[in-house]
Parts: sequence; structure tokens; C-alpha cells
Amino acid sequence: MSQFVRSAAANRATRETRISLSVNIDGHGVSEISTGVGFFDHMLESFSKHSAIDLSLKAEGDLHVDAHHTVEDVGIVLGQTIREAAGSYSGITRFGHSYVPMDETLVRASVDLCNRPYLIWRVAFGRDKVGDLDTELFKEFFQALAMNSGACLHLELLYGENSHHIAEASFKAAARAFRSALVIDDRLNGSVASTKGSL
Repeated sequence: MSQFVRSAAANRATRETRISLSVNIDGHGVSEISTGVGFFDHMLESFSKHSAIDLSLKAEGDLHVDAHHTVEDVGIVLGQTIREAAGSYSGITRFGHSYVPMDETLVRASVDLCNRPYLIWRVAFGRDKVGDLDTELFKEFFQALAMNSGACLHLELLYGENSHHIAEASFKAAARAFRSALVIDDRLNGSVASTKGSL
């Protein structure tokens, strides 16, 4: 158990979005989220709850165009703040994985917090939208999250049909994988979980 609160905050302002975000990765999954995209808010609330990361987010984007810039930029800033809050990833478990069932759907997530970002995305949707969100934007979010947190993240839909269930299970599975990977391992005595001695 960490003896200090691992938290970070960031702001991002571009011609397309304005984002203010703070995280506490030693939290309890408490969230206050407003992006202007209802289904995306719901997914981020799920991510916060199941990762146990406290998340405060206010995002304003060019939604008159579409939600692409908002979704991608939130992924960028969330990844940056998780990485900052966890320092150099020293002393953490580093790896995490999760299987999340949701009715007929099963999603698997695996993560390595290794500072070598990569995304494997094997998730397909049968519809173009879930709620008010284009389903193609889920990959954009997780790509931005992985690249900016330094995570090697694999997300796979093992089976499923309902697009809402597929999206929600993906966010919950990723959240549980991050939760496991971010846990402090006292046996490491603050060192990194790598034979190289650094990530």
C-alpha cells in the first residue's frame, strides 16, 4: 500500500477542445465528469469506478463538428495524468489483466505499464453509434490513453452482439486491468519490475 497519495492534474487548450482533468489513482472510484457527450460520460464514470481512480473532468469541445476531438483529447490528458500520478512506474505491479462479462458479451483486457506504448484493438461493433457516440471513436480513445500513459494495452472482444454491452465491457475491463497494474508491490522496494532496472 502506498504511503502517499498518487495524484495529478492537467489542462489542455486547443482550437478544438478545452480540458481540465485531475486524477487520484489511490482513490475510490469517485467521479465528476462532463464532456457534453452523454454516453462518453457514462463510459468514463465506469472507468473511474472500476479502476478505483478518482476522476474530475470538465471538457468542452467542438461538438458541432463531431465528438472526435473531445474523445481523443480526453484520452490524451487522462493518459498523461495517470502516468504523472504514478511517477516513473517504480514499485508498481506493472502488469494487469481482466475478463469482464456483460450479458452475452465477454471482453478481455491486458495491460503492461512499461513506457513502451502500444494498442492492440480487436473489438468490433455491429452499429455505427451507441447513444450519441460514434463507435469508431472508442478505438481513438484507447489509442490516445495507451500512447500517453505509456501502456501496452490489448483489448479483445471474445464474443458479443450488443454494442452498448461491448463498449461498456471494454471500458470496465481496461479499468480493472489498470487497477491491478497500478497497485504498489511492497516486495519491489520502490524498484521497477524489470530485469533491465528501468522501463
